[in-house]
Amino acid sequence: MLQLIIKKSESGVSYMVILELTSVVLITLVGIYFFKKYAELLGLVDIPNDRSMHNENKVSATGIIFIISPLVILFIFHMEHILEYYYIYLSIILVLAVGIWDDLRDVSPKVKFIFIFIATLLLYINDFAIYSLGTYINYEFVLPLWMVFPFTFFAMAGYTNALNLMDGLDGLAASLSLVIFSTFFAIGWEHHDTLLMLLPSFYIVTLLAFLVFNWYPATVFMGDSGSLTLGTIIVILTIQSIQYITPVSVLFIIAIPLLDTFIVMTRRIQRHQSPFKADKNHMHHLLYSVKEDIRYTVIILTMMQIVFSIIGYQMSKSSNLLSLILFSLLFIIYLNLFDQRLKRR
Repeated sequence: MLQLIIKKSESGVSYMVILELTSVVLITLVGIYFFKKYAELLGLVDIPNDRSMHNENKVSATGIIFIISPLVILFIFHMEHILEYYYIYLSIILVLAVGIWDDLRDVSPKVKFIFIFIATLLLYINDFAIYSLGTYINYEFVLPLWMVFPFTFFAMAGYTNALNLMDGLDGLAASLSLVIFSTFFAIGWEHHDTLLMLLPSFYIVTLLAFLVFNWYPATVFMGDSGSLTLGTIIVILTIQSIQYITPVSVLFIIAIPLLDTFIVMTRRIQRHQSPFKADKNHMHHLLYSVKEDIRYTVIILTMMQIVFSIIGYQMSKSSNLLSLILFSLLFIIYLNLFDQRLKRR
């Protein structure tokens, strides 16, 4: 029975849902307010380096607050849902834990991958993984069993890292995540899927509260505790949504962080560099160099994500082959559009 989001009433909206979402917002706002006061004592401060887009120390790791706030309300009001999907919430908590650890101590990428590996394994043993890549010319591309876990882990590790790399400008990662969560919520609403409605709706409101502090000029950053966990939640929603939409259409719904990672890694390989080498050639760096306006850059990239998400939603029942061809063309266009050599030329 669908009781978690919709309660039949004259307004069509449950007063309990409004109370829950309001509680999430208030806990996030109050939590961040007090977190700012004690973050420096805990050592949770982002110190600028040569790749930073800010020049002064900022409170970091605020993801601890806006990730935990929805979980607290879910535990209080939706324990049955938590028990049903316990493996999903344990996976989220595992990634949050390593994100907090990284914000405190700067752990190695290897340690982060180990935690993400365990989180993915927990999902996999509960039959929550990517089993199919879609149907192409009447042939369903089902992954061999031995590839299911490695591919799911690759998707999880890749996208958490992709969203983490997009957290380079005030409000950017949060704004992109808002658009992505909104799209998954629409899919959940259409198909009456409680997981696809609960998680996105709770994280939409908590991110809106977070943006009060994170929008330019930001006073707080989300840190790895925020970006890694948001990436994990997005992948979980992606896997859940594949029940209702084509796998390739999901590429559009989560497009900007994905395209950014593909483009940056392709450019590094072309230069015979390690694809994992850190640099300032991401989409937001190159777009920022045009007007040197952070708000402009964040708004443009968010609008791009809105367009991609609409395309993905509209093509959710279309041919996987057609969607893949379109996404490949977009990749080629963006690969050449976001080329740092164009300015020099």
